[in-house]
Amino acid sequence: MNQNHASFLERLRSTGVVAVIRAASADAALAMSHALVRGGVSGIEITFSTPGAPEAIARARAELPNALIGAGTVLTPEQLDAACAAGATFLVSPHLDERLVSRAGERGVPFLPGAFTPTEIVRAHQAGAACVKLFPGSQLGPAYVKALRGPLPQIPLMPTGGVDEQNLAEWLGAGVVAVGMGGKLAAGSPDEIESAARRVAAALARARG
Repeated sequence: MNQNHASFLERLRSTGVVAVIRAASADAALAMSHALVRGGVSGIEITFSTPGAPEAIARARAELPNALIGAGTVLTPEQLDAACAAGATFLVSPHLDERLVSRAGERGVPFLPGAFTPTEIVRAHQAGAACVKLFPGSQLGPAYVKALRGPLPQIPLMPTGGVDEQNLAEWLGAGVVAVGMGGKLAAGSPDEIESAARRVAAALARARG
C-alpha cells in the first residue's frame, strides 16, 4: 500500500462515517455539508447526481477545512478530472472501472470503486483502489463482511447502503474501515440533517467504546 493510501485510510477510519449527499443544487449540497459537520459527521461525499457538484465540492473544501470532502458517483474521466480540479480528497463510484482507478492514481487521489462479489473486490484492490466500496450494503450485511475478512483481510472495505445508527456498531465490528450513509443521514432540512448527524455521531462514539 502506498503512503498516500495509508494516510487516507487512517483519516477515513478516524472519520468513521461518510455522508452521501444527493442534492438539488450546489447551494443545497453546501448547506447539507455544514449541517452534517455541525452535527459531528465530518466525512462528506458530494455526488455527481447533484447539479454543480464540482462547485459544491470546492466551496465545501474552502468553508469546511477540517472535513473530509470527496466526490461520489464518478462515472466518467471528465467527472473525475472535474472533481480533482475542485479539490476532492477522495473519489467514489458505484462500480468498478479500472480506467478510472488508474486515472485517479495518476492524479494521486484515492479512489473507492464499488464492488459486490469477491471477484470484483479483488479486482478493485488489484487495480489500485485505496478502499473498496461494498455496494449495495443493504443486500449483503455485516455477516458478508465477516466472511470476506477471512480470506481477504488485506482489502479495506466501506459498505454503503443499508447502514444506519442501529446497525453501525455491527458493521464496524465486522471489520470495515468506515461506512457510507445516504438517505438515513443526508436527507431533509438542515436542522433534520444536523439532528440525524448528532445521532449517528453518538452511535459511532458508542460503537468505539
